[in-house]
Amino acid sequence: MINNDVLRSIRYMLDLSDGKVVEITQLADPGFPIDKTDVEAFLKKDNEDGYVECSNAVLAHFLDGLVIHRRGRNPDLPVRPVEKRVNNNVVLKKLRVAFELKDVDMHEVFEAAGFPISKPELSALFRQPGHKNFRLCGDQLLRNFLKGLTLRVRGA
Repeated sequence: MINNDVLRSIRYMLDLSDGKVVEITQLADPGFPIDKTDVEAFLKKDNEDGYVECSNAVLAHFLDGLVIHRRGRNPDLPVRPVEKRVNNNVVLKKLRVAFELKDVDMHEVFEAAGFPISKPELSALFRQPGHKNFRLCGDQLLRNFLKGLTLRVRGA
């Protein structure tokens, strides 16, 4: 899925201002260069003037910041490095951690979006890429997850 769409969906789901998106992004790395004008450019539609493609680095910092924002930072653990490559599976994992979702919750989210998946399908999404049962998360699956999570967070 396009990084801009993921950022836009999460921003809508949590009703975040541009300033709050910057704040959350910088929780992962306070020195990360981003400001409100960058966020405004990321949130524009791709055919609008001033549209800028959201890089993997920006989305990775935002997702890590979201985990810290929602769950807090554990002072006993060292700061984890930010993911270099962001794909749909990584987005799904980060959102699962940020919203503290268990398997049952994940199934409810997919059900709410009208896109039920089986237990083996769900567990395959969270396996290591080299595992024989690993499955890439497709755009449709992530889109439905974001839709279901939005319904859960904002209410029907």
